[in-house]
Amino acid sequence: MIPKTSKPPGKKLVKQMSSRTKSLILAPFSLILIGYGLCIFSEAGHLKHTNAPFRQWFLMGTYSLVVFNAGLCFLGQAIIFRIQYNYRQEMRRKIKKMQKELEASLKKKNAAQGGKIV
Repeated sequence: MIPKTSKPPGKKLVKQMSSRTKSLILAPFSLILIGYGLCIFSEAGHLKHTNAPFRQWFLMGTYSLVVFNAGLCFLGQAIIFRIQYNYRQEMRRKIKKMQKELEASLKKKNAAQGGKIV
């Protein structure tokens, strides 16, 4: 019998966050990763030009590219979350505006009929 595994404790928390909150957390974190990756990349370049062993600068350069690309991926995800938030906000505004217009037209129609409820 296989024991039932539970979800990680943070998964439920992240699922409940709004898209705005996720984007506000991911954007700065991704920019930090991008900057860190570029710093390591420049250090790897320095090691290469100072005739350090191939293995040392190659592994450091590879690590820097992994960190840099992870930062780019997180930045892209933050942008996606921000677009989702803006789209939902715009849709809510349009729906609210349509509801107000519908209520206003129903009031006019009701007033034109002499206050009779149809």
